[in-house]
Parts: sequence; structure tokens; C-alpha cells
Amino acid sequence: MRPVVRRQLGIAIGVVLGGALLVILNAPGCEQLHAPGPMNTGHAEVACDGCHKPARGTLRQQLQNAARHGLGMPAVELDIGYRAVTNTECLACHDRPSDRHPVFRFLEPRFADARSRLHPEQCASCHAEHQGARVTAVDITYCRECHQDTKLADDPLDVSHRDLVAEERWDTCLRCHDYHGNHAAEPPRRLDDMIPLDSIRTYFRGGPSPYGDPILRANRPEASTL
Repeated sequence: MRPVVRRQLGIAIGVVLGGALLVILNAPGCEQLHAPGPMNTGHAEVACDGCHKPARGTLRQQLQNAARHGLGMPAVELDIGYRAVTNTECLACHDRPSDRHPVFRFLEPRFADARSRLHPEQCASCHAEHQGARVTAVDITYCRECHQDTKLADDPLDVSHRDLVAEERWDTCLRCHDYHGNHAAEPPRRLDDMIPLDSIRTYFRGGPSPYGDPILRANRPEASTL
């Protein structure tokens, strides 16, 4: 077989195999074959298109726009294939009026420093998807970014919050307080009754909640509880 014929045959076989692979990967029920990782806790039943929405324009327009941007020519902000997942998709299921730390609160100017370090205004800063966990933030002492001045007039805790702040015992915060307030259990009044640190880390990884029942669910009945 001549080299030119072999090359053409190889190209044809590559095109056919590539097309077949694309068909398989995009077939219903095969989404997990090209997912970047396992779904996070509570999201196992969420369909891919529940979060991943088609980008504006046709694929040709998206590629042309990307080429223009790469060449330094005027171009609009346009994703290729699917739009980037933002808070909009998260809050479609998880928006709750009683959330103790709603993301919009961190847009206030007084939280500028916290935004520069933690980006708490972005859900994915703590809940990056496809990690197979509930909370992906590693540092559990992030409360220090906003609560350096915490003082309670009638402090119910046997060791005052003022003293805990002064001693920089930031690992105690989540051992008493549920960050989003998804659980109705009251925080302990004695420091000795705190939740063990290992239980908090297990909960972050997707284990059972150490904050007790009942669970206060998100607005939408189909939403999972973080």
C-alpha cells in the first residue's frame, strides 16, 4: 500500500473513531464518562444539565470569538460549549432566607479583605463540585477573617467568645456553630461539649452531620442539604 493511501486511510479511521467516541460520550446515561470527578455529597441525582447550561451562540460563533480574543481583536465574553457554572446555578436550589452566611452579604465593602483571601462570595470557594465531598475548603479556621471583633454582652458560653478570639482558637467556631444554619440544633454552652474536630472533618468529606436534627432544607424541595 502506498504511503499516501495509508495516510488517507489512517485519517479516515481516526475521524470515524473520533466521531464514534463523541457519540458515545454524549449519549444519554454516559455523562459520567467525561465528568471531571465524582459528584459532591447530595448531588448524586442531579443531572449534568441542571448546572451546565449551553453557552450563547453557535459553536462556530463561539470558536470565532475565541480566535478573535486570542489575536487581541475586540471580542465579547463568550464561553465555548457550556456556560461557566456560577452562584446562579447553586442558588437555584440552595437559596434560603435564613442562611446565616448568604453569599450576597460578602459583596459589602467591609468584606473586601475577606473576598481577596477567601472569596466567600463564591459558592465554589468552599463547595467545588466533582470532588466527592460536602465541603472542599481545607482550612476550618476561616472564621478569623471576619470575626476578629466578636464580643457578646451576655455571652452564653462558659469560656467567652472574647477570650477565644484573643487566644486565636478559631478551630472552635465550627465545632459549635453550623456555618449556614442548616440544622436547628442549638450550639453548646460549655466548651467541653464541643463537637470533636474529627467529626467536623468527616462531615466535610461527606459523612453524617454532627450538628444534629432537625435539618432545615433549602427552599426547593428537590435541593440537597449542605
